[in-house]
Order: sequence, then C-alpha cells, then structure tokens
Amino acid sequence: MKFLRFCLSVVLIALSGLAFAQSDVHKHGAGSTAQPEVQSADAAKPAAPKSEAQISFDTLKTLAGEWEGTVKTDLPGVDPMANIRMHTTMRVTSRGNTLVHEFQEAGTPLDPSKYDHPVTMMYVDADRLNLVHYCDAGNRPHMTGKMSPDGKKVEFEFADLSGSNKHGHMNHAVFTIVDANHHVEDWTYMMPGDKPVQAHFDLTRIATIAAK
Repeated sequence: MKFLRFCLSVVLIALSGLAFAQSDVHKHGAGSTAQPEVQSADAAKPAAPKSEAQISFDTLKTLAGEWEGTVKTDLPGVDPMANIRMHTTMRVTSRGNTLVHEFQEAGTPLDPSKYDHPVTMMYVDADRLNLVHYCDAGNRPHMTGKMSPDGKKVEFEFADLSGSNKHGHMNHAVFTIVDANHHVEDWTYMMPGDKPVQAHFDLTRIATIAAK
C-alpha cells in the first residue's frame, strides 16, 4: 500500500511537470527556442488593479519567516503574566498562492503526541481572503479576512466550522504588522459554552524564508 501511494505521488508530480512543459510548447512552438514576441495591443494594456483580498494577502506574505516571542493568555489556570515562549513559522508555497502558518512552543520537538502544533493556511479565492485553521482540537474553523485602512492589520472573522465542536474552536484572528521584523498576533478561542479565551503573541523575526 505504501508503495502504491508512492507511485501515485510520482505520477501526479510527473503529470504536473508535463502540463507545464506542454504549455510552454504551445506558447513557443514545438522544437523551437523562445523568441522575443511582438508586443500586441493587449500586452500594452496596464494590469488590472489587485483586489482588496489580494492586497491583504500580499501584505501577509511579507511575514514569511521564522519568528519567536512570548504569548500571554487569559486561559483559566494559566498565569496571565507568564512569559511562555512560542516559535512561529510562516512560509509562502504553492507558487505564491498559499501562506502556511505553524505554531509550537519554543524549544520543543515536532512531536504531536506530546506538544501542540496547529497549522493554518491562508489563501485568496473568488476575491475573498480565507483562513483555515487545522486545530489540535480536531476541527477546521474557516475565517475570512480584511485589511485595515492603514494597511497594518489584517483581521479574520469566523465563517464556518468543519469537524467536531466538542472542545471548542478558534474563532477570530488579528495580524498586526509593527515593522518588517516585528508583528503581533491576537487569537480568540471559543470554549464550549461560547466562553472566549484570548491569546496575545508578540513576535520578533529571527529568519527570513524565501517563497516556493
């Protein structure tokens, strides 16, 4: 079975490469080398303006990198003044169409049996900025986001939920860009009984990650 999955993965990757190759052949002609094309009237037209969703997404993509900092929360049983250190990774992938966000406690291994490691995906679809949070609670809340007029903040509001809500779900997220090397994240988790829990992350860049 593992061998079959491996073979299917290889086939899918090969088909993807073939599709790009055929596209290039249709563009330049089989057996020919690319030649400078004569600029048409259509090519001279200015590019269409970006949607608000795309501008917001492009702003978030500037956060690609490795980040570390503290988190403060009002979760019952946790000292609100405790400086718990967190590590965050944000990387652009899928030819620039997706931003992947990952959280974990700083200094801990990637061991899902012992430590939380939620993954969040952000992308634009139909002129709407979307966020899907793959939560350690076992569900996938979907939110939609908009940027503030000053271009420094992107706020996500809850849209819908996939999976069980037995243990609650992530309900709200705000990304505030202070500067190129400093940003703040505010996440709201809705506990059973609609009791909100706030988490405030103050993060400093420790590395930059190139887009893939």
